[in-house]
Amino acid sequence: MAQLQDLKQAVQNPSYGVYFERVQNRKKLPMSLQETLNEAFANISVSTFPIVPGGKVLEIQANASVGEAIKILSEANILAAPVCESNNVNAVDWRERYLGVIDFSAIVLWVLESADIASAALSASTAAAAGVGAGAAGALGALAAGATGPVAAAGLAAAAIGAALAGGLAADQGAGKDASSAADTLGDDFYKVILEEEPFASTTVRSIITSYRWAPFIPVAADSSMLGVLLLLSKYRLRNVPIIESGKPTIKNFITQSAVVKGLENCQGRDWFDSIAAQPITEAGLPFMSTNEVISIKSSELVLEAFKLMRDNQIGGLPVTEGPEKNIIGSLSIKDIRFLLLNRELFAKFRELTVKDFMNTIASKARDSEKAVIPVTCSLSSNIGNVIHILASKMVHRVYVVGANDIEVVGVITLRDIISCFIFEPPNYVENYLGLTRQEIKN
Repeated sequence: MAQLQDLKQAVQNPSYGVYFERVQNRKKLPMSLQETLNEAFANISVSTFPIVPGGKVLEIQANASVGEAIKILSEANILAAPVCESNNVNAVDWRERYLGVIDFSAIVLWVLESADIASAALSASTAAAAGVGAGAAGALGALAAGATGPVAAAGLAAAAIGAALAGGLAADQGAGKDASSAADTLGDDFYKVILEEEPFASTTVRSIITSYRWAPFIPVAADSSMLGVLLLLSKYRLRNVPIIESGKPTIKNFITQSAVVKGLENCQGRDWFDSIAAQPITEAGLPFMSTNEVISIKSSELVLEAFKLMRDNQIGGLPVTEGPEKNIIGSLSIKDIRFLLLNRELFAKFRELTVKDFMNTIASKARDSEKAVIPVTCSLSSNIGNVIHILASKMVHRVYVVGANDIEVVGVITLRDIISCFIFEPPNYVENYLGLTRQEIKN
């Protein structure tokens, strides 16, 4: 039932159709070439796609804490992993074994809501210490954060207050402090409540996987065609597609947008690829968004606002700019939130940390400081092959397009955009591919 809802969510989302229609209208590639590619991808089995490095898909247990999940993803340098039901390790069907996929996008959503609730709770706890009743403080903490989500329903605000009081918060901060100023002042205590005290420390992957995810969980069979997978990764905005082998309960492979673009780069030397790769990006209609549609963050703004922009617009990264001309000086990705969560000193002051200071801190701690700071860009005169090479070799998810001065951001090209250049969707293809009937889609 949950998978059917995920399928319907993907097929019915109107924004996906708008995006893909825009892509198709802007492409100038010969239709005969596009039809040939579509037919070729439709005849390629998913089972022929290279297996993930190491030969086995990394999984995260549903009862693992969010902190453990962050550590696993960071150490493996991956954005996402399937979550398996800890009590069903011997399941004979994948539907019983897997709950979905956990990624940094979901973690960002959880962290932002948790931080808002915790800071409100900390603020309320100072009121309690000053003589306001504990019950009133609990209500204040929940109301101040607008706590209506699953975290609040679990009584998080009240528990956070208890943890803060147990830490001996001083009453002289006063009952009038708001949530933000309380969090800024408390520093280490704020970090402690978020990652070390209950119920945060015991918040499991299971509890956030459905409430805080961006994309549906849609596994496909190993004998499916690559065209369907490419459409899921492009038009339908999935970042990864799990591959299930018939009659077996485990995920056999995990096809990501990055892996597909890397595979395209490996097609160099083949006539069909070289003819497309040599085309200027403008011939493919790239970038697909206009200059004023590019969402960016100024270096002087708070890093918290950068992650909120990613959350609100459901995007995985932002260019960091300076000046009225949007001159690019760096970039942030949603994955960078791990630096906050795994660095106590940074997290303690994250509500006052600017984007520029955050980037400088990352650069000072990274093994390759240039890679951490210098944005990945291309020009409007670049060809499609150049952009594919940049995405694949630098292992990034987006390239920022700069104008004639090489510093003003005029567009962005993502992995999704590149995949979309190579395919189009035949009528009702994905519905048939996923086995959905029109009646199921309507209900």
